[in-house]
Amino acid sequence: MGLEEKLPAGFLLTTVEGLAGYMRKSSVWPATFGLACCAIEMMATGAGRYDLARFGMERFSATPRQADLMIVAGRVSQKMAPVLRQVYDQMANPKWVIAMGVCASSGGMFNNYAIVQGVDHIVPVDIYLPGCPPRPEMLLDAILKLHEQIQSMPLGVNRKKAAEAAEQAAMNAKPTILMEGLLR
Repeated sequence: MGLEEKLPAGFLLTTVEGLAGYMRKSSVWPATFGLACCAIEMMATGAGRYDLARFGMERFSATPRQADLMIVAGRVSQKMAPVLRQVYDQMANPKWVIAMGVCASSGGMFNNYAIVQGVDHIVPVDIYLPGCPPRPEMLLDAILKLHEQIQSMPLGVNRKKAAEAAEQAAMNAKPTILMEGLLR
């Protein structure tokens, strides 16, 4: 005989962290930060065919104070970098970042002085989304992976320590332009 047989019908067993994670992942509001061609694909993801509303994300926020997810879609110029950081700093905690497209992830084909070689130099990135430009299906997959991260985040003092450690690790990580792999 298991525990579920001793409880009356209608009881749900979970932890506070599990319930809070479920609620948090179901109400993520993205900030609009489209910088280039990837922004068109991000807008298409919000349209009826892909329907971000089923994830509780139908409202793209125009103000950072009402957003908790920043989707950096496209290349970031050196002049735009301080603005991006300011918008990130104005967002409410906890906050997450998706680098959408190869330009946001590593500078893409723009290997010059005017373009930041990876948005991870400015803000800590949670999910890197490759492609030029990535399809809406890819953005939906990245959002689902982010939901898995949000679901398993700790609460309270543990959350603050985990967030600080994650941001510090992201800022100390090797820049994507220096990474060696298949094409370098």
